[in-house]
Amino acid sequence: MGLFRRNKNNNRPVIRHLLDLVPRWIFETCTKGHNSDKGSSKYRTYDQFVALTFGQLNKCQSLNDISAGIGVSEIFISDLGLTQSPARSTMSDGNKMRNWRVFESLYYRLLSHFTSALKKQHCTHIIKEIKAKSIKLIDSSVISLCLAMFDWAEFRTAKGGIKLHTCFDAGLMIPEIVNISPAKIHDRHGLEQLIFPKDTIIVEDRAYFDFSLMLNRIKAKNVFVTRIKTNTLYETVEELELPEGIDQNILKDEIIQLTSKKAAETGISKHKLRLVHVYREDENKVIAIITNQLDWEYNTIAELYKKRWDIELFFKAIKQNLQVKTFWGTSENAVKSQIYVALICYLLLELVKRTIAKGPVAFSNLSEKIRFCLYHYLSLDYVCNQVNEGV
Repeated sequence: MGLFRRNKNNNRPVIRHLLDLVPRWIFETCTKGHNSDKGSSKYRTYDQFVALTFGQLNKCQSLNDISAGIGVSEIFISDLGLTQSPARSTMSDGNKMRNWRVFESLYYRLLSHFTSALKKQHCTHIIKEIKAKSIKLIDSSVISLCLAMFDWAEFRTAKGGIKLHTCFDAGLMIPEIVNISPAKIHDRHGLEQLIFPKDTIIVEDRAYFDFSLMLNRIKAKNVFVTRIKTNTLYETVEELELPEGIDQNILKDEIIQLTSKKAAETGISKHKLRLVHVYREDENKVIAIITNQLDWEYNTIAELYKKRWDIELFFKAIKQNLQVKTFWGTSENAVKSQIYVALICYLLLELVKRTIAKGPVAFSNLSEKIRFCLYHYLSLDYVCNQVNEGV
């Protein structure tokens, strides 16, 4: 793929436009905060960030691919703000030694910096009864690894893996909390923050079904919406009437109390809860959704749980369009650095998608166009709105 300069745009390649979305003062703050340039004169934090970002956006399979790709032209190297194309060994040392937390800090600072713009331009399905409420979606996703190469990521006897524990803000549609752990860590213990400010709604699957957690959320005036475990003991206090002829997918709506010994020991048995049984035609099964909210419409409860699909779409998007399954280093530090740079790329692409693209565009289509145009000297506006899909 050649290099092109177009007077109607400017003299920067597409990847440089994306890199320039990261305010330099934020980058320098993170670098100084973690002292990540100490003892490094040639391959600095910014050089590593450029290399990892290039690898992400170009879906490079190896460090050799990154080095060769950046080194395609002296002009290209200069226009990326680099003095030379980083060698494979230099990048390998940087991935192993430079603290991954500098990229974690950069992600969270960028998220804070762009929150208003991202939220303002985001369109999502609004559930009328709770349109002013804060909704958090919590879930995790496993990425398999070769245990022989990633021995720190033990999962099963002959298998390795890591798990991305994520808290997703439904109004922002961007992960606001991410923790990377070995895959053997249970979802319930993957995030430190599972209690939120008053009136926050938390939607999650049954991996987070825990009596103590439920009780603490009730005390904090959080609303939880999750699936009940199939072996949970409870008694029905009241079965709520369902209107006839509409919402045939809602099979039962009832007020319950948990009755097991463990429920009594934790104290959750003293609280009335609600159980909504929903038939899912696409899977031909019934799911039972439990919540501590007794007053909302049953459809609100069902739609809230359906919102979990948004975080599943995030996991799918990042795995299909960015490089989070093939790693350029085997150390824990290298893997975490790569994943947090992938999250930064996801955030920047979402920013472009919401603020520059003039019409609706799928994340995968935008990622593809960016990848094809990465070397070209075009504006982001031109790439988003003039370049056809599948170029």
